[in-house]
Amino acid sequence: MKTYCGRANPTTGALDWVEESEEYDYHQEIARSCYADMLHDKDRNEKYYQGIRAAVSRVKARGERVVVLDIGTGTGLLSMMAVTAGADYCYAIEVFKPMAQAAACIVQRNGFSDKIKIINKHSTEVTVEPDGDMQERANVLVTELFDTELIGEGALPSYEHAHMHLVQAGCEAVPHRAKVYAQLVESDMLWKWSQIQPIKVDGHKLLPPPSVVECAGAPSVCDIQLSQVSPQSFTPLGPICTMFSVDFSKPVRSAARSYKAQFKAQTSGRAQVVLTWWDIDMDPDGSIVCTMAPSWTYPEPNSYPWRDHWMQSVYFLPAEKNVSEGEELSLTVSHDDYSLWYSLSHNDVKVTPFRPCCTCQAHLVWTRPRFGELNDEQRTESYVNALRRILKPDSVCLSVSDGSLLPIFAHLLGARKVFSLENSGMAKQVIEQVLQTNSLKHGVQLLGIRSEQLTMDDLEGNQISVLMGEPYFSTSLLPWHSLFFWYCRTAVAQLLQPSATILPGAAILYIVAVEFRDLWRIRVPCGTCEGFDVSPMDEMIQRSLDFSESREAEPHPLWEYPCRALTKPHPVMMFNFTQCVPEQPISSQGTVPLTRRGRCHGVALWMEYQLTEDITVSMGLTKPVDEEGACEWNPHQKQGMFFFRSANESSGDGREDLSYNLTFEPHTGDIKMDFSVTSP
Repeated sequence: MKTYCGRANPTTGALDWVEESEEYDYHQEIARSCYADMLHDKDRNEKYYQGIRAAVSRVKARGERVVVLDIGTGTGLLSMMAVTAGADYCYAIEVFKPMAQAAACIVQRNGFSDKIKIINKHSTEVTVEPDGDMQERANVLVTELFDTELIGEGALPSYEHAHMHLVQAGCEAVPHRAKVYAQLVESDMLWKWSQIQPIKVDGHKLLPPPSVVECAGAPSVCDIQLSQVSPQSFTPLGPICTMFSVDFSKPVRSAARSYKAQFKAQTSGRAQVVLTWWDIDMDPDGSIVCTMAPSWTYPEPNSYPWRDHWMQSVYFLPAEKNVSEGEELSLTVSHDDYSLWYSLSHNDVKVTPFRPCCTCQAHLVWTRPRFGELNDEQRTESYVNALRRILKPDSVCLSVSDGSLLPIFAHLLGARKVFSLENSGMAKQVIEQVLQTNSLKHGVQLLGIRSEQLTMDDLEGNQISVLMGEPYFSTSLLPWHSLFFWYCRTAVAQLLQPSATILPGAAILYIVAVEFRDLWRIRVPCGTCEGFDVSPMDEMIQRSLDFSESREAEPHPLWEYPCRALTKPHPVMMFNFTQCVPEQPISSQGTVPLTRRGRCHGVALWMEYQLTEDITVSMGLTKPVDEEGACEWNPHQKQGMFFFRSANESSGDGREDLSYNLTFEPHTGDIKMDFSVTSP
């Protein structure tokens, strides 16, 4: 059945009514899932298989019939491992209906339908009785309920319920236990993702509001590929501590708890950030361990098993604290049903741990990468230099961006009048705090309206001589979503002076063909996994990819995913902001030779903004690609990534070309794209 769905268009700013199938949402969820990444995780698969074999053997050694409960079965892989290891029967629970259907197909194709029952329910809804979902309680509990934070997918409540209602007392659990590790560090780079720093602008120092500095910040975890954070960018202030462990073979409590690790500071510094990860012991002896530790903890960093479904976590302390070498410290971790948080105290000071909560609103308006972007001195310098060139004493400026400091810069640089559109009430209040803290309350007039609502009265009868934007919008995910600035520029066209300056004057869409070291795993079909045919899952994902009329790019923070460029970065489309949005589509076709040997996994896309003739700001590559093709990406932005369905081999001698065909549709704000690798 078709239905009309109202979808906010991040590029045009309009609410589009789109005719979609009732299956649209779950097809999107499947297409963007990372099931393949989990199945490509050989380390995870092997450790689970070893743990399951050992658990089944222990139960058989006691002379018992082996009944397995697999919560969150996904493809049914762990259930098939259990039956192959000798389990008599397995109940496999999967709440997501399309995945449960795929699991049933996979189980049947591998010949296990008589020993594995797929139950399409949440585990807390499963019944155990002669006519129930399960006819008996299990004596082996197998689960994969974890996320980067360990407990963020509701692992603790699920285990608590399972022990109370679904498994026998003293059951074997795989994994047997989990341990959470943490290290206290000082890191200017990471701390800039939590707090706004003082910003120098033309002899002025723009100070952050005290309410922001004193705020404990957002409570949510920052999950990243910590292996891509160089050890040179942080200073350990303490050892790697085991914060707590959970034994899954015994009744588990989901009630809030706190745990403390005590240690002496290894060096003096500012305690700011806690780096954390976890590992799981697949057996009681701890001889089969699957660890999430970052690569720099390994004796051979290149040997660490890459995975994207489980990463590492960064937590920001409520406030930075100065610590001295040799000082006794207490690091406390607390958790509720679904999340963790950390606090630090001196051993002689008792502190009641509290869940951090943003009270200043800045941590709700600005994401962590956005904090990093606002603290980027080089980026700020580019914008300030560009403004310095175009501003005049009589300039009347209008800023169009979300929660931007650009209008404050314009005022400090001498503009006569500065207006700023702030759609979000929270963003408006945050900027008001910045203005008040710096005694600039009357320097910028904040207008809580949309660009199409703006009138000459709002501008006090002034025509705009400078229209500016970063452009940054909180709703943007893909690079071209920032073209919302262009639509805003078009909406206010009648309010601009004939010779008005637009900053940026243009945006250029760039592409480069890339070979990933690891990220390719999230999209490549699996076929078989540990000897089991899981191709029905590949087919399910392919159907969901085909469900959309056109293939789309995905947003990814490429700084976390090392890759090599196989072509030169190539501009494919220019958007001229000095003119209004055109009525007709903009199209671009062409080829780019592949000049490096490798496997082409797809095409990365990003925007570069032309602030002036010689000042540009890149949302993608921040340095020229080196001789080997290594790429350095903007860490504060997500780039677009178009994945090929299978890798294309490049000889590197320029005989293969990357062909592209792109069309920007002004009425929808979409960019339809098609890429292929062609050989002579």
